[in-house]
Amino acid sequence: MLSSAIDHRTCRPREILTAIGRRYPHAWKVCDEFRAGKGSDLPDWPDWCFLPLPAMYPIVSGGRDVDLPEHQALDVYRLAALSPWRMTQGVYRFDPAVFNAVRDTPVSGDLPHEVLFRLPEWAVYVETPGLLYGGEVLYGFFAHLDFSLDTGAAELRLLLDGDGALDPVGFPLGPWSLAESIARTLVSEGTEAARAAPAAAGATLRAVVEPLVSLLLYLCSQAAEIGDGTRRPGNPQPKKTKRGPRLFQAEKPTAWDVGVRLGAALRRAYQAEQTRSPGDGINTGPRPHIRRAHWHGFWSGPLEGQRRFGLRWLPPIAVNVEDLDGLPATVRRVG
Repeated sequence: MLSSAIDHRTCRPREILTAIGRRYPHAWKVCDEFRAGKGSDLPDWPDWCFLPLPAMYPIVSGGRDVDLPEHQALDVYRLAALSPWRMTQGVYRFDPAVFNAVRDTPVSGDLPHEVLFRLPEWAVYVETPGLLYGGEVLYGFFAHLDFSLDTGAAELRLLLDGDGALDPVGFPLGPWSLAESIARTLVSEGTEAARAAPAAAGATLRAVVEPLVSLLLYLCSQAAEIGDGTRRPGNPQPKKTKRGPRLFQAEKPTAWDVGVRLGAALRRAYQAEQTRSPGDGINTGPRPHIRRAHWHGFWSGPLEGQRRFGLRWLPPIAVNVEDLDGLPATVRRVG
């Protein structure tokens, strides 16, 4: 598995990137050409999207206007995730204590979709130790945002890296719940299972993706602890060349540790709680924990006059843990 002491050629997402690059050897050149035409020869799209999904079709079809067989159609979605990930190659590894707390955070109410536009990079790969997909190991997942040039709609797209599977799934983003996003996805796919038992199909898909969405919301929230504070992940900036500004892909993956200081504080506090004698007479207050992400209701407006009630999404926050500034954190470059 991924480690700072392991050669980057054994990194799972890097191996996947290399494999699809061999299958479509001109893919990255075509992607660079599409990016160069953004807002000039081609329509413009938001900066949070590296390339809209249709840009991948001519790569897979060889430039022909043909119906693709299923395995090639899936490659369109796989390329859509891997083309932005190759630019930064960030691999996000959560501290185990933080991972367990965040993955169990329910995504209730309307999905705070605006938060997802703050992904630290165009595409991320998040490791998921202990999670299953279809009864098999889920090693991790790629995540990126897509933009429809026709409708202007945004979509969260995941690429699930399972044992023997590399499956794409997408969810339309808007002012509605995760359940509604899943329902719209199932309707658009129109699979036999979804038509026969839509509620069961929705529940099955939600059980897989809800923990992943929670992990992404943590990465995007202000509470996210990524790296050691000296540098942050981000998209590359164009560099001057003889042919004009150009983006260059990352040379190798970078492993970003997430929640290391918070995880260390939680474990230390939990250990102290377990070893404390019930009769020591010391009132230490609530047990340290991560408060689940939740919606917070609030009133706004003048005290005397018309006031409005609103909702705000609060990301996972630490409660009654020691100061994190003095605790260690690391950023590891893979390879």
